[in-house]
Amino acid sequence: MKNSVLFSLVICLLACNPVNAQGLLKKVTKSMTNELLGKPENANLEPEPACACDKPEVVMDMGGKLQLDYKELSISILDDGRILAKHLGTDEYYVIKDGVTKGPYKSGDPGIAEFAATDEDDKSVESFLLKNKPYISRSGEKFLITFNGKSYGPYGQIDNFTVTKSKDKFAALVIENVIVNEDQGKKMDEAMKNAKSDQERMDLSMQYAQQMSQKMVQGGGLASMTPKLVTNIPNANYDLLKSAGGILNGNIKFDDILITSVDKIIDLQMKTVLTLKQDAIGAKDLFVNTTNTKYAFYDYGTLTFSDNTTLPELFNPRLVKADGKVYLAYMYYSPKKNSIMQCRIPF
Repeated sequence: MKNSVLFSLVICLLACNPVNAQGLLKKVTKSMTNELLGKPENANLEPEPACACDKPEVVMDMGGKLQLDYKELSISILDDGRILAKHLGTDEYYVIKDGVTKGPYKSGDPGIAEFAATDEDDKSVESFLLKNKPYISRSGEKFLITFNGKSYGPYGQIDNFTVTKSKDKFAALVIENVIVNEDQGKKMDEAMKNAKSDQERMDLSMQYAQQMSQKMVQGGGLASMTPKLVTNIPNANYDLLKSAGGILNGNIKFDDILITSVDKIIDLQMKTVLTLKQDAIGAKDLFVNTTNTKYAFYDYGTLTFSDNTTLPELFNPRLVKADGKVYLAYMYYSPKKNSIMQCRIPF
């Protein structure tokens, strides 16, 4: 009905004012055609990004029933490929899997519970357990690692826990005993804040110092409070000092755990895999190919490769495996299709 009225209105205007008919026709032709065909007036005006590939996969169609603006979405992804799109400024979430979008969901909905583990700003113990479910669980005041039917620990503290993409290898830095755990620390802080005098604060400090000294002796001394590597990877010979405080990472190379250490990527046998160029040092997202001959890093929407080639205007780069081959996948927004697309590069 709307399109018929619009068309009739244009005909009437042309008939009533033939002098201006030609100019008016030029002005309305494009917008009228778009309206009659159901296209937005500025459709396809923006070019495709430079990272667009020949045969991309559609991840999320922003048109149709959804009618979402790409610039108003925040996107995160799980290891199994499920994607969470949050509509900024609202309490609406959408879950995409295999190109099918479900939602909207609201905060607290069980359908999006697993995505809460992707919040890197939440440093609480409960968030730590959720992020590493089902591998890490409480064991009294300590934590237990359970992996492929075998238990490790319990440990007073577990840091840098990481698992390979195929979920068959893990590695973590652990401390057998800690002098003060998180709950105890909070109680101590609260007691100190509530102390009514300097003398009371001094007495509490002496009391806590004595308790910690006793706990250190009972726990096995300094050796039990020094970080060490725990892993099911054979022949691991991790040296915290030689790695210069390196970080364990299961996302750098598919089905392997490597260590980023300043300007180097090393393995758990302390062998250098690749040396990084200056611009890659400190990059949050690093990727190494299957033959250890090439790396890429992601920063501010651009993938930069070790051969100095770049791919701009993309997001969510990650390693995936399909048909026995490893790929470096990434996403981008296509103005032409009004969709989030995914490309895969053999890597």
